[in-house]
Amino acid sequence: MVLEMKTFGNQVKNYYELTKPKIWYLLVFTAIGAAVSASWLFDVQVSWMTWALLFFAIAAGSAAADTLTGYNDRDIDAIMERTKGRPIPSGRISPRNALIFGLILAGISLVCSWFINIWAFGLMAFGLFDNIIVYSKWLKRTSQSNIIWGGFSGGAPALIGYIAITFQHVEIGIAMAGLVFFWIPTHIWSLALHVKEDYKKANVPMLPVVSSESKSVRIIALTTLMMVVFSILPFFFNQFGLIYLLTATVFGIVMIFLSVWLLLKPSEKTSWLVFKFSSPYLAALFIAFMVDAFFH
Repeated sequence: MVLEMKTFGNQVKNYYELTKPKIWYLLVFTAIGAAVSASWLFDVQVSWMTWALLFFAIAAGSAAADTLTGYNDRDIDAIMERTKGRPIPSGRISPRNALIFGLILAGISLVCSWFINIWAFGLMAFGLFDNIIVYSKWLKRTSQSNIIWGGFSGGAPALIGYIAITFQHVEIGIAMAGLVFFWIPTHIWSLALHVKEDYKKANVPMLPVVSSESKSVRIIALTTLMMVVFSILPFFFNQFGLIYLLTATVFGIVMIFLSVWLLLKPSEKTSWLVFKFSSPYLAALFIAFMVDAFFH
């Protein structure tokens, strides 16, 4: 009995790892952050059912996308040092079981989003298709612009979170989604620069693999600058105040400093710092959205 429980626990852990929780945690946070901000900004009373549907829709949808892209990438994951220990390439979960699990999660996300509203359902379906088919199945192996086109799916959870609550000033929700879209290239390309040899070995045409280091760091610096400039935009919608502006400015200055440092002295260590700080940067912006909305 003890052995069976231990085996069951290990399998649960394996399937949990298969969903790449560090990724979907952040996407769920952007969705809930957008929803909370919308609720507080416009004093919208939201039922516990809507909150539950939103959480499970985004968590299941993001986990489904990560699981199914893992299924698509199982051959290249087995080649790269960074990913060869993942559940599928390490043999802890069979590709067939991973595919079934991912499809079940995708189904749950679509059902939950359907009961939120038709727009949430459409965005969820679009996000899943963009991430699993357009990015992972097609562009990841064929184009250095893969992460740009795949970035649309990263912004979908924030917009779903917003429109789950209200359609008032929907441009705010679009800006929140845009923030995630602009954040993704900096986040992913700085990681790709850090593990360039891994991607090269797997023949994945990420920007730092197909372009020179000097060109790659220039583009990362440019996308970082675009991201920071775009992060200021919500302040001019006259719905957010100094709390958001100061947070976006301070954290943006740090991001620009790190990207300039990477531009002047390219190294794996510096690219890793840009990658690691970019997630707290995005989280800080959505926290600022919520705090500012609370005091609105």
